[in-house]
Amino acid sequence: MTRVIVVGAGIVGLCVAWHLARGGAAVTVLDRIAPGEGTSAGNAGAISQGSVAPLAMPGVLRQVPGMLLDRKGALTVPARAWPAALPWLWRFVLAARPVEVERIAAGMAQLLDGAEQRHRDILRAEGAEDLLRDEGQLYLYRDAAQLAKDDAAWALRRRHGQRAEVLDRAGIEALEGGIAPAYRIGVFLPEQGHVVNPLRHARVVARGVERMGGTIRRAEVSALLRENGRVTGVRAGGETLRADAVVVAAGAWSARLLRPLGLRVPLAAQRGYHVMIPEPRAMPRRPLVPADRKAFITPMEEGLRVAGTVEIADADAPPSPERAALLLEDLRGVLPAARLDSARPFWMGQRPCLPDTLPVMGEAKAVPGLWCCFGHGHLGLTASAPAGALLARAMLGPPANAGLEPFAVERFG
Repeated sequence: MTRVIVVGAGIVGLCVAWHLARGGAAVTVLDRIAPGEGTSAGNAGAISQGSVAPLAMPGVLRQVPGMLLDRKGALTVPARAWPAALPWLWRFVLAARPVEVERIAAGMAQLLDGAEQRHRDILRAEGAEDLLRDEGQLYLYRDAAQLAKDDAAWALRRRHGQRAEVLDRAGIEALEGGIAPAYRIGVFLPEQGHVVNPLRHARVVARGVERMGGTIRRAEVSALLRENGRVTGVRAGGETLRADAVVVAAGAWSARLLRPLGLRVPLAAQRGYHVMIPEPRAMPRRPLVPADRKAFITPMEEGLRVAGTVEIADADAPPSPERAALLLEDLRGVLPAARLDSARPFWMGQRPCLPDTLPVMGEAKAVPGLWCCFGHGHLGLTASAPAGALLARAMLGPPANAGLEPFAVERFG
């Protein structure tokens, strides 16, 4: 294998291309927009290598009805989106069965093992280690009852090796000043880091791909080409491009490319928002996660970013300013001293989410030459570097000790 086309210049596709180029492949990355300028530009910046608990935990399911009924809840499904969302939500409920939770957690642990070091390896090679900070992450709870709702998820994380230190109010204050007194309990994750500029991060990886001989082109891929049952290239920008293998890493738009080949994947676009405050006057040292709001408050180069909310809607539906406004309320509730008058216009992006949390990775058995790497959901940044390394090794060798079977596209039938 010498020529590989990677469809998608988000952080996942770029990390795949980076590892393929380092392994000696001739790589071309195609996307309709510039590297990192889609969903990857707006993520929360968290590197959460211990996040092995699936989204569909039994405790989470019990909270979903309340979220949906709360106009200001962290989860919303617009009325017009319900017909399309119901099949996905049913699969999501089935993924919360105990045997499924254990299967998913094992797969996530395999994928995220050493994630921060994988990111550091890339950034060190590109001379940009300053992008990654090791200050941990701090989850915030109002009381013991609220913490108890997440007991199963924390237990699962600990079983897979994550260090988590429970703090009382004094412990929170010793770690971070200025947090609202309503939050009485903290869970500190000392081994988790964050990226201080996700867009610059993606651009650094893109430059690395080009440094190693790869090509990055602005062109929209309209179709995958197949001859004699095998994928042999793509149709992009009005021309035909040939390759020995094609990697689909197009985020929320990946399923559309696979459908004409007979592969149907239940991929949902869970829309997330962020607001950036350049001069907040209250800057934490690490990401703060108020558990009641499911938001991330992250210190970055350009100010303070508040990211979160889950809106299940069509990928092409217009954004909702009301959902973005909730993030400023979240920030006020956690850091009362924060100044919001410098807040920039909100941003919205599409998280590519699968109902069982696990991404799709590996070669499609029914379509040789077609490789997949998408559906990393809320962990796209975290998983990008280890996913790129795993996929490149599967494509170029030598074989890894653990295969990509947990992430196979065929698990959806």
